[in-house]
Amino acid sequence: MTGSGQNTLKIGSHELKSRLIVGTGKYATAELMVKALEASGAEMVTVAVRRVNLDRTKESLLDHIDPKKYILLPNTAGCYTKEDAVRVARLGRAAGLSNLVKLEVIGDEISLMPDTEALLAATKELVKEGFVVMPYTNDDPIMAKKLEDAGAACVMPLAAPIGSGQGILNKLNLQLILEKIKVPVIVDAGVGTASDAAVAMELGAHGLLMNTAIAAAKEPVKMAEAMKLAVKAGRLAYEAGRMEKKMHANASSPKAGLVPVIE
Repeated sequence: MTGSGQNTLKIGSHELKSRLIVGTGKYATAELMVKALEASGAEMVTVAVRRVNLDRTKESLLDHIDPKKYILLPNTAGCYTKEDAVRVARLGRAAGLSNLVKLEVIGDEISLMPDTEALLAATKELVKEGFVVMPYTNDDPIMAKKLEDAGAACVMPLAAPIGSGQGILNKLNLQLILEKIKVPVIVDAGVGTASDAAVAMELGAHGLLMNTAIAAAKEPVKMAEAMKLAVKAGRLAYEAGRMEKKMHANASSPKAGLVPVIE
């Protein structure tokens, strides 16, 4: 099995029973975020290093996340250069958050698509410094392989642009990535609802990371639970193996052995 065990998702030294990783941004209140995190069943949550008060001199997002319950995954959201992303990753580790990093290097302010050249360079540098690097990238199988070769603990291809909620736009590329690399593939960005999550998992993705799909739902707590169930269902369906698609109908009951109809 590629990149993870049958029942767990392995990232660095962490083995996660939940294959759903969730974000902590965009919630109306901290209390709502806490309830949604609990409903999601996630064991790992991501926090934007640039958006939290690291010195804890005033109220911070971190005050509402129980470190005994959740593994913190610092991210470099908002970074547009390799240098900024590396610096922010170091800040997160120095503040005691984690040696994990969801590495983002954005190349365009409108589409928020990743700058993959800068991402690869930052991955190489941070891996050398002992970080467990989880790079957010596009759905390019070639870049996914380069990131794996650079020492990334997983690759995190987008399903669609960040926050768009459009679902899995390119199933083929995701399948090619899954065929090409051995580290876990965690689909990140673009999921909008539970069926999108199930599709990604049915294709063989090892996990999902999402934020907006839950936080921007009309009822985030319910959506968090829906995503938890969809990820589980999609993974089970992948492991079970779907039936072969056929051009024509195939009756559930064979003709042979049917009892004649008596008028």
